[in-house]
Amino acid sequence: MKNFPSFIAKIRAALSPKKHKTLPPHPKSLCFSPARPQFEQVFRYLDKDGDGKISASELWRSMESSLGEQLLQAEAIELVASSDSDGDGKLGFADFLRLVQAEEEEDKGRSLRDAFAAYEREGKGFITARSLRRALRRLGEERTVEDCKCMIKSFDLDEDGRISFQEFEVMML
Repeated sequence: MKNFPSFIAKIRAALSPKKHKTLPPHPKSLCFSPARPQFEQVFRYLDKDGDGKISASELWRSMESSLGEQLLQAEAIELVASSDSDGDGKLGFADFLRLVQAEEEEDKGRSLRDAFAAYEREGKGFITARSLRRALRRLGEERTVEDCKCMIKSFDLDEDGRISFQEFEVMML
């Protein structure tokens, strides 16, 4: 998926309880998955005509007028086209959930990269015993380089004495 300007984050921020107590009721009742009920209300809000689908136009108008967030019309068209599974030019609820899940995965990836960068301070793309020691010291925990080598060894899958991003990712799961 193309890196859109954090579409779901904008929706979450715009629809936060601080800004809206409740959303207006949806004109038609739809059958939604119990797995993701928190997104049903958002989906219904964006589906202005109540047909059970979100068009690029509905998405763009909702973001611009009701939510006060900026999304270019071309971005809305591209976003819908990239997630439309049945080719009708609209997002069904399942398409919307896939879009949300893809963004959540991107967010997790960004968070992991940020966490990795906090420990990888030498610019080499690996967490070394020394960079781990420095990071732990910043967190108020004193460890020796030997302690850090032992910590690294338990997650060092390729046994090269350092933690790559892939090893860090496995460790964090």
